[in-house]
Amino acid sequence: MVITGEDKDLKKPRMVLEVFPDKSRVLVEGVNIVTRHTKPSAQNTKGGLVKKEASIHISNVMLWDSKNEAPTKIKRTRENGKLIRISKKSGEVIK
Repeated sequence: MVITGEDKDLKKPRMVLEVFPDKSRVLVEGVNIVTRHTKPSAQNTKGGLVKKEASIHISNVMLWDSKNEAPTKIKRTRENGKLIRISKKSGEVIK
């Protein structure tokens, strides 16, 4: 869910398409639409304007808790030597 910026919507969860951990950015479906000018090529004989999603900073998104139907923060705990993520609102383990 996007929590800040032009595409902020606290009621609508969106799908994360790709994560770029080295740059701390995520690509979210339908958010931060940019227009690219393309030249004609073999695949695209017309060229023209192409609209596509651009990445946003990872701090501008929040995980969606499907049990509570609301955004949630995460806490991390160790269980049998492994780190597990737990939703702070519902207390359920996130896979």
